[in-house]
Amino acid sequence: MPGLRSLAYRLKSWLRRRDVTVWYSPAYRIPLSGLEQSAGVEPRRADFVAWWLLESGAVPASSLRAPHRIPFADLDRVHTLELLDSLGRPETLARIFAVDPSDVPTDELVNTARLACGGTLEAARETLRTRAPALNLLGGFHHAGPGSAGGFCPMNDVAAALAALRAEGFEGTAVVLDLDAHPPDGIAGCLASDAPSWIGSISGSDWGPLTRVDETVLPEGAGDDLYLETLEGLLGRMPRPDLAFVLAGGDVLAGDRFGKLGLTLDGARRRDLRVAVELEGVPSVWLPAGGYSPNAWRVFAGTGTVVATGALDPIPADYDPLQARFADISATIPQESLGESGDFSAADLEEALGLRPQRDRLLLGYYTRSGLEHALYRYGILDHLTRLGFERFRVEFDRANPGDRLRLFATSRGREELLLEFVYERRRVAGRDVLYVHWASLRNPRARFSEKRPRLPGQEVPGLGLAREAGEMTALMAKRLGLAGVAFRPAWYHTAFGARHNFAFVDPGRQGRFEAMVRDLAGLPLRESTLAVSEGRILMNGQPYAWEADEMAFWLEPAPRDLAAVQAERDRVHFDWNRAPAEGRGA
Repeated sequence: MPGLRSLAYRLKSWLRRRDVTVWYSPAYRIPLSGLEQSAGVEPRRADFVAWWLLESGAVPASSLRAPHRIPFADLDRVHTLELLDSLGRPETLARIFAVDPSDVPTDELVNTARLACGGTLEAARETLRTRAPALNLLGGFHHAGPGSAGGFCPMNDVAAALAALRAEGFEGTAVVLDLDAHPPDGIAGCLASDAPSWIGSISGSDWGPLTRVDETVLPEGAGDDLYLETLEGLLGRMPRPDLAFVLAGGDVLAGDRFGKLGLTLDGARRRDLRVAVELEGVPSVWLPAGGYSPNAWRVFAGTGTVVATGALDPIPADYDPLQARFADISATIPQESLGESGDFSAADLEEALGLRPQRDRLLLGYYTRSGLEHALYRYGILDHLTRLGFERFRVEFDRANPGDRLRLFATSRGREELLLEFVYERRRVAGRDVLYVHWASLRNPRARFSEKRPRLPGQEVPGLGLAREAGEMTALMAKRLGLAGVAFRPAWYHTAFGARHNFAFVDPGRQGRFEAMVRDLAGLPLRESTLAVSEGRILMNGQPYAWEADEMAFWLEPAPRDLAAVQAERDRVHFDWNRAPAEGRGA
């Protein structure tokens, strides 16, 4: 099915494809390990969009362009020197991105922002030359003003690009269609004296009047019909542009953490198609702007699909870009580069008889240390850790009780630190052989806990923001070892909550109680709910409830489940919580 589905997308895209350029770099991943926890931002969004556009066939690999960092001279055209100087301080960047200063690798984060701004400028030059649409997969930093920055916008790529083009001789009418859920306050400030420009905006938040902005503020929760009707009016008032910047914000979706609108994915796609039709033949740069929900990446992936092919086909709901990407990479890594076959050889016999020196320990009887390090490199994990400030990586195996232990060390600030630690064992669960994870720890010793990144139960230091990558690698290890899946016992509610999309409790009654708990604690932030569980403040049907650390499993092939028993238990129980910590326990 996945192959046929991918083929169908490719055929449709081939029939309707337009020439587009896509500006993207792996360094577009925002190098902040605490960003997901603190702000709900998906730091991999640009990666996800790029992978989907390529896999679906919406754009060919030849359409990808690598951005270059924008020169400070171009930023200086729109920003004060005081603001640009302040971006060299982790405290400034921490405020802009709502993280703790200890979580900020200053040079890497500024490099990412400058690459995004460079991508917007280069995309604008390209679209003026070809008159074909251009996409930049990171950008639309519309809250950065001449002397201010905030709201995840360290510098203003649209204003800097337009100012550079003006300096190069572009005199035409520039239109900024800001379809993010928040007002373009920074762009308005930066373009206040640019007479040939026009800014149109549809927002879900009223921040007061903005100079020279045609803005419509919609009521909270406004859905597809009202939004698209408002868009028709805005496009009717828009002057015919010589260059357009479209901020196709992903925070317009219902349920977005910071946006207040209520669009569906289909509504966002139809928004983009309507704008693409209106801008047919106009040089245009499309930018993702904001988005603070799990589906935000799907919005701009849909934008790219519409701009490139005109197709409204939805992205399959079960498509996981990280899972698909890692599976593709795994298929290109030969067995001999990871480990040994596991068959008992003549060399094994000679070692057992003491006739030759013992070789290095194999993890799970298969993986070599160099093989695991190679895999960590191929999956991009070592590159990401390097961007976080680590170097000189070292993989180590030893025997745990039970199982085999994998540890990854790296040097930071002159000290060797433990970053990853896993204890694995082959074990039988529910009658099937699985890769059992006794222990998993991802540690960022450079970061610290704070109000913006509070400690969760069981944590010694903040995490690395790599839990999803670690999960995908573990599943691929199980597949390569010929096992049926992965299993573990979540010691904390937040651990089970994070794994719930792929894992389920083996016991159907336990799964039903867990689903009821997720349902009934939905009104609490995750930290508050997991603290309530760990502190004994949860009631099940009016009685005190203690967390059940039972086995959860992820099966590589679908396994039969007693869904009726799950539903019956889910319907039978109800959870509530006491707001005050239990006596004698701290928060």
